[in-house]
Amino acid sequence: MHFTTYIDGSTARITVHGDIDYDTLPALRAAAAGLPPSVTELVWDLEHARFMDVAGLHLLFEEKTPEYPLRRTTVTNLAPQPLRLLVLAAEVRPDLEFSRLFPDTPTALLDD
Repeated sequence: MHFTTYIDGSTARITVHGDIDYDTLPALRAAAAGLPPSVTELVWDLEHARFMDVAGLHLLFEEKTPEYPLRRTTVTNLAPQPLRLLVLAAEVRPDLEFSRLFPDTPTALLDD
């Protein structure tokens, strides 16, 4: 697994290339934590992440830290398996507000 980070103003895009699991979670957390304080929006681009286990849920639903309480997190380009995992997580834990993560995902995909 590797990832690329692109920052444009107050938005950072981290593109993950490979699986998201407990082995890759520390590196991804470090990438997000290493973003400058001026970044108020973090976009996880998962087009090349075809598999995600529960570690991905931990990554996407991290508690807000005092240093970055206003950082908005979204996800784009979800592959079918990570999307199914998020839908299942939302069914089990509706309080996660997972729909905020992927505003660009067509609603029809979420209903499957």
